[in-house]
Amino acid sequence: MSTNMIRFFLTLVSSIVSNTLVFCQTLPPSTGRQGEWHLLHASIGISAMHMQVLHDNKLIMFDRTDFGQSNLSLPNGLCRYDSQDTALEIDCTAHSVLYDIDTNTFRPLMVHTDTWCSSGAVLPNGTFIQIGGFNDGDHVVRSFTPCIDEYCDWIEFPNYLIERRWYASNQILPNGRIIIVGGRRQFNYEFYPQMYSSSLGLFRLSFLAETSDQSENNLYPFLHLLPDGNLFVFANTRSILLDYNNNRVLKEYPRIPGNDPRNYPSSGSSVLLPLDENLPNVVAEIMVCGGAPQDGFSRAAHGSYGQALSTCGRLNVSDENPTWVMEDMPIARVMGDMLLLPTGDVLIINGARQGTAGWEKGHAPVRAPVLYRLSQPPNGRFSFMAASPKSRLYHSSAVLVPDGRVIVGGSNPHMYYNFTGVEFPTDLSLEAFSPPYLAEQYGVVRPRILSQNEVLGYGEFSSLVFTVPEYFSIRFLSVRLIAPSFTTHSFSMNQRMVVLKLIGATRVAPNTFEVTVRGPSTAEIATQGYYMLFVVHAEIPSYGVWVKVQ
Repeated sequence: MSTNMIRFFLTLVSSIVSNTLVFCQTLPPSTGRQGEWHLLHASIGISAMHMQVLHDNKLIMFDRTDFGQSNLSLPNGLCRYDSQDTALEIDCTAHSVLYDIDTNTFRPLMVHTDTWCSSGAVLPNGTFIQIGGFNDGDHVVRSFTPCIDEYCDWIEFPNYLIERRWYASNQILPNGRIIIVGGRRQFNYEFYPQMYSSSLGLFRLSFLAETSDQSENNLYPFLHLLPDGNLFVFANTRSILLDYNNNRVLKEYPRIPGNDPRNYPSSGSSVLLPLDENLPNVVAEIMVCGGAPQDGFSRAAHGSYGQALSTCGRLNVSDENPTWVMEDMPIARVMGDMLLLPTGDVLIINGARQGTAGWEKGHAPVRAPVLYRLSQPPNGRFSFMAASPKSRLYHSSAVLVPDGRVIVGGSNPHMYYNFTGVEFPTDLSLEAFSPPYLAEQYGVVRPRILSQNEVLGYGEFSSLVFTVPEYFSIRFLSVRLIAPSFTTHSFSMNQRMVVLKLIGATRVAPNTFEVTVRGPSTAEIATQGYYMLFVVHAEIPSYGVWVKVQ
């Protein structure tokens, strides 16, 4: 490595360390080392309450049909006729859009039944399955399959679900099916596609009843598929290991310290930290951040906005007797979204410092994201990022897209669309946050993928070719898969990162290298389907490319 490159690398590391801040009342000013915000659209016509990235570089977004008229008309004079809708029986406006990430354009989609507070997952073939909602949509399954023209739209399957699914969570499974867990007053789970359309396909989960308190605080339970194929389920303050194939709770983990709830409406967030196949044994660790005190929802209902939680907990579920390791965020946060970045770091974005989720129940928006760097020592992992000019409270969402940006939208803490006379108007805008690794100053070490296999087989060797202006060594190189998440209500369902086993790297031309990796070991570590693949060099990721694991 040249002297100049050593200096560059030391500067890069120094910039990361110096950006680690302690909490202060005045947030630091925006700099390249804190990322940048860009307004993509002042209005996309709807408030992006739910988001899902698709493998054709499209982003599907939707809110709910009972908001009233949106600001985006349906095409060709189309209207939705619904005698059961609680707002409009005839509505000629869209409540879903398809956004093209590459061209920054969008078009309206037609959803027929109410998608409010629903859930979703992507099947191995790339079809997005959207589950449940409210009112006439609570038993509905909807599908959206990417297409090469402008005519694909939602297809709906009424009364498909055995039980009502409103505030439920989903997880794609190793066999390609989707498990659907919980929802309001639903202490059970079922599957898509169904094996049985009757109660034989419904499975009682008493844990969900046990974790429901006076404010519920167990809705949108956090689900994470573990490398052993079992399901980690977190609700309120408790968590279990569920063998969903045999409907058995295999163990209950220790309660998260503090005894304050983390699920809706107290709405913390959770991620499964990266699964690294370069380790002798893959370690599965859960992280849960933010939330609200036990009485937060009832206090907010009476206009008293209590302080949100400022703690995060990490639980290494690969340990035989795991215990929570607690850390303090630099600022309290409720309704934050936790997203895995290509570097393996965790971005915590959106939300408020006071109150809870729910209509008019959040206050003191937190506009500055926080970055959590796993590689740093415990007292230096959190750092503030640049603040957005916009408040993103209840019904906001965020997703990672292949170019490394985070797309952010939504925020409507009101019963209907409400743009005037309120402290936090309904927000129809779409923004992009560019994390620090996208700054131009890192271009000299940023890899660019030239070619790769479009399919990764389990345990099979695969190669890709990338170029980089200045290459350090294989010690600073990794290849990572990130599953595109479905984000709503502060939880990114199906989100996971797998760091592929790195076999070797060879220089094949000036500044050009061929890397050999091994595909994921099992479908439990990486379920079948489409992933964003990133090459990360000296903590700077390439743009992602889509690959299919099968």
